Amino acid sequence: MKQVEIYTSPFCGYCIRAKRLLDAKGVAYREIDVFGDAEAKAEMVERAEGRRTVPQIFIGGEPIGGSDDLAAMEARGALDAALAN
Repeated sequence: MKQVEIYTSPFCGYCIRAKRLLDAKGVAYREIDVFGDAEAKAEMVERAEGRRTVPQIFIGGEPIGGSDDLAAMEARGALDAALAN
């Protein structure tokens, strides 16, 4: 399974939703909290091609977007393929 990284902040409903989906699928992920961490936030914005909102989710180092994008991938059956090695 490819590495999953998710940039989050506390009390973010979309972050919680994305993590719940990943948890329900049994997907391990690395969570990076950007709240109050300017360096982590800058890294996220650079990696996410200028997007500044959380969550920002990466699968195998590739940006896939936020919670809605993750849910859409799951709905169309593309998430499992994206996670596969």
